[in-house]
Amino acid sequence: MAGDDDFISAGRVGRPHGLDGSCHVTRPTPRLLALGASVVVGGRRVEIVRRAGTDASPIVRFDGVEDRAAAEQLRGLDILVARAGLPPLDRDEFWAHELEGCTVFVQAPGAGQGRTLGIVRRVIELPSCEALEVEPADGGAALLVPMVKDAIHGVDVAARSIEVDAAFLDLAQAEPGEPA
Repeated sequence: MAGDDDFISAGRVGRPHGLDGSCHVTRPTPRLLALGASVVVGGRRVEIVRRAGTDASPIVRFDGVEDRAAAEQLRGLDILVARAGLPPLDRDEFWAHELEGCTVFVQAPGAGQGRTLGIVRRVIELPSCEALEVEPADGGAALLVPMVKDAIHGVDVAARSIEVDAAFLDLAQAEPGEPA
């Protein structure tokens, strides 16, 4: 099998569901858990032969996993998808793994690339949108930058950089009740 860098996680096998070998998926990436998708679980390539539940709480069954005991044996294992087999995204969409490790720059109005804010550690799903968890360059607590057009000016995956609007950060960091 190819190296670990050639795969990304689509989730992790959770507790069994029912008696037919189906299981819940924790930390899912729903787009990668489609019926018929080829995935790797425990070093073995398998196909998803059942897909139920919701995007937030999917239930899948893999070919060759025929009962609850077999599903329990997989519990805790990562469900991996080959990067080469990822479905295409729209122009302004990105996979989380593409954004992790990118440098975040504060973009001031009318200026070029501004000061370094920090490095993206991970992408977090919030109820209203996804957010970048940024480890500040100057230390301190992690910052959350929502992935919305008002906050993000641009993403250049090849250059490993993300430009964030300085005015939006000022608004996001204002104390409650304080004028922005």
